[in-house]
Amino acid sequence: MFQRFKGQYTHWVLIIGGILLLLELFVFNPGLIFSLLVSVGMIYVSKRSLKGLFGKFSFWLGILILSISVLNMFTFKFFLFSVLLYFLMQLMQNKKATEIIKPFIKSKNSTDGLEEPIIKKQVLFTNAIYNRNNTPDHVYEWDDINIQCGLNNTKIDLSYTVLPEGETVIWIRNIIGDVKLYIPYDMEVSINHSTIFGSYRILGHADNHLVNHNVTVKTPDYNKANTRVKIVTSFVVGKLEVKRI
Repeated sequence: MFQRFKGQYTHWVLIIGGILLLLELFVFNPGLIFSLLVSVGMIYVSKRSLKGLFGKFSFWLGILILSISVLNMFTFKFFLFSVLLYFLMQLMQNKKATEIIKPFIKSKNSTDGLEEPIIKKQVLFTNAIYNRNNTPDHVYEWDDINIQCGLNNTKIDLSYTVLPEGETVIWIRNIIGDVKLYIPYDMEVSINHSTIFGSYRILGHADNHLVNHNVTVKTPDYNKANTRVKIVTSFVVGKLEVKRI
């Protein structure tokens, strides 16, 4: 019963939060839209164009304005209160839960409580709030990429590695930043790109004015190729570039 309540609680919190956000932006505090756009614009422009001390100042000033704007939003406080209320209800439910005793039947394949052996590999990139991700400029061992980033620029060059047979996956979620991918000429590729604000240049095709847009493309022989690359990216603000090398 509590599991069903959790699903309904999350559903109603999202609906009420969405309504509150629309009311706050367009009725009670329309000036908030301007401050959010200015702060995001400062961050984006400083990452793309501005260099040196002025670029760093504009970047961190944009972060400060964005943080203050979000923290002062009533919708943010509503979501924060909802999360705290949820964890409080979860804590109360755990205290009320009774212990259920079940018979233990030992299986023939039981490992007597021993952990199953696994292999841990060194990943190329890790999740980070602020970082610059680049693959090495020498031969390296490949592993699928699945990262979530905050304010990051990422460059992945597949010409210095050997991809395994089958489908190789590159999955990148970015708040603000650019992603560049260099693909060998004989490699088939599929791209699914989603962004709120930004642009893309994919294998010579470009669009510099994307607003709440999703694009899906793939090379003609992708489904028949023995070795292929699937790229899935999701940005709030940023540019995706995929080119042959």
